[in-house]
Amino acid sequence: MRERIILHSDMNNCYASIERKMDPTLEGKPLIVCGSKKERHGIVLAKSQEAKAFGIVTGEPVTQAHQKCPGLIEVRPHYGEYIKVSKAAKAIYAQYTDLIEPYGLDECWLDVTGSTLLFGDGEQIANRIREEIKEKLGITVSIGVSFNKIFAKLGSDMKKPDAVTVISRENFRQKVWPLPVSELWGVGHATARKLSPFGIHTIGDLAAADRDALQRILGKAGPELAAFAAGEDTSRVMPDGYCSPVKSVGHGVTTMQDLKNNEQVWLMVYRLAQDVSHRLYQAGLAATGVSIAVRDTEMVYTEYQGKTELAVCDPYSIAKTAFQLFTKNYPWAQPIRAVTVRAIGLRPENEAVQLSFFRSAARDEKKERLSKAADRLWCKYDKNVVMAASLWQEVYMPPEETVNRVMPAQMYR
Repeated sequence: MRERIILHSDMNNCYASIERKMDPTLEGKPLIVCGSKKERHGIVLAKSQEAKAFGIVTGEPVTQAHQKCPGLIEVRPHYGEYIKVSKAAKAIYAQYTDLIEPYGLDECWLDVTGSTLLFGDGEQIANRIREEIKEKLGITVSIGVSFNKIFAKLGSDMKKPDAVTVISRENFRQKVWPLPVSELWGVGHATARKLSPFGIHTIGDLAAADRDALQRILGKAGPELAAFAAGEDTSRVMPDGYCSPVKSVGHGVTTMQDLKNNEQVWLMVYRLAQDVSHRLYQAGLAATGVSIAVRDTEMVYTEYQGKTELAVCDPYSIAKTAFQLFTKNYPWAQPIRAVTVRAIGLRPENEAVQLSFFRSAARDEKKERLSKAADRLWCKYDKNVVMAASLWQEVYMPPEETVNRVMPAQMYR
């Protein structure tokens, strides 16, 4: 069987690079792209190489970034421009393959296995793309070349900026296995902390670990991550424009003020559940589970999830389940600055269900009809034309965003 050739192209400091292209006076200066502090989006979205040299990292508060780098320049994001550049980059990729899978605005996987007779081997194609993007778009990319998606992405992170890194089946043990386990796609800091007590510190340690033991430590993700580490990823690069099956529907915001008690959290959760419910109705789906994630004022992220009694679509049922999870688990060590509600375990809305002797089917049906009627009014007029009376008070909801952002794709089998 022919060895696959997968590229992962990552625009270097994408947002900051585009801002410099728009304003050349920013060249060579420490720069961050950040949200509005007034609207409580004051975190670093992107940074220049000069800012990175001061230890500034994506996701940290802007105030903390200024402490690290006096004279740091702040720029508000221009998402419309970022989308234009992203589309232009995809047009360049499309000259080499139609198998282009976006991973956010600034990253793409490309399967160029069938392009080598025309354009050379994977490294040659990567260098052609790198030079063309630099010449035509005025920004640089780092590209990883490998035989699977996981290692291609890892390669694009290994050498920056404006570089190509090849991870082959012959050299991956030398290049990849000595790296910290947290460098592997899918292994965050929390997962790395869980693995550390078991002597798993590097990607090689993870590849060699007993997969049954990993199942006990991490659940079903454990053996999959070990397969990634061992170079066994077989996920496909999907054609450009492919729409993945919807696996969850969620909505989250950074609140206009810190939430300091359960009542404030309930109002926010209920308001978010209305958006989630609307999207479920539009997709013809129902949820058999709900998750709620919060970020406190110390930027600590926590998520809880649980099952619903029945498959649900209406906002009250979604909000009630999410709020119960929150009140049962959150210790209130710090106030809350961001909340996300997500419907999970999705299935077709009209799929038959087993009714319960302990619930009134007629009452559930009446509640569902009422919720759908409200959603139809939302679609015809405005989302605020009808809502629960409790939500007419102040909910600390930020202004609506007007730009659709491209979110990362899923991994496909």
